[in-house]
Amino acid sequence: MDYLHILSAVAILGLLGAVLGLLLAFASRVFAVKTDERLESILEALPGANCGGCGFAGCSAYASAILDGTAGPSSCCVGGGETAAKLAKIMGVELGQNLRLTALVKCSGGTRALKKYQYQGLDNCLAAMKTGGGPNECQYGCLGLGSCVKVCQFGALFINEYGVAQVNHEKCTGCLRCVKACPKGIIAAVPYYADCNVICSSKERGGILRKICEIGCLGCHICEKTCKFDAIHVVDNLATIDYDKCTGCGDCAEKCPRHLIVDAGLNEKYQPENA
Repeated sequence: MDYLHILSAVAILGLLGAVLGLLLAFASRVFAVKTDERLESILEALPGANCGGCGFAGCSAYASAILDGTAGPSSCCVGGGETAAKLAKIMGVELGQNLRLTALVKCSGGTRALKKYQYQGLDNCLAAMKTGGGPNECQYGCLGLGSCVKVCQFGALFINEYGVAQVNHEKCTGCLRCVKACPKGIIAAVPYYADCNVICSSKERGGILRKICEIGCLGCHICEKTCKFDAIHVVDNLATIDYDKCTGCGDCAEKCPRHLIVDAGLNEKYQPENA
């Protein structure tokens, strides 16, 4: 056996491996994707809920957006002001006003609204709506089957005693998944600290609405005439609030004949004890 040839082959392979290793090391340094050292700190500051409430796919995507300047530190609805302050400190920027949003179900009807028929089908709002538009005479009314409740990972929604979806605002993080889940489009994002909100979505004329719902907005304009700040107007037979103008004085809520204007916490008396 020619050991010289074997040793030569081993030496050549070893030398080739060393050369390739050096080339790979050089390439890894030259073509390395530089990671901002702040990325890890940002991810540690974020709650890791990956809820999408910030408008990005998850916490990692939001962290990257903060670093490249396409997102600010105040968009994490789960972490709130505390997380925003941490992120602002990491980025070395001044924290602006953090406007917290919350979900609001703009309906009060439920069992107080007229039914077209008794729905017996899938426990899903979209399925019910595809059955003749749903069992409610009011086409804008909550179907009460809890599709929004099912998508809320924070347990912030429940079906109240009137069969209407309602938000526990202490638990709501403002991720707004429920807004997308509602096929009726009656769940809206409103400022968490808003003192006045109209909990109705009907655009029917008052004469028609009286026949199908005992609590819906009649478009009577009383609230509009009462407001001293031009913050509420009846548009398409429905009272609509301009939150930039509203001072929360409560005059409109006091005058509303159907008591449909409430603060963001809704009516506490309607919330079950375990909500």
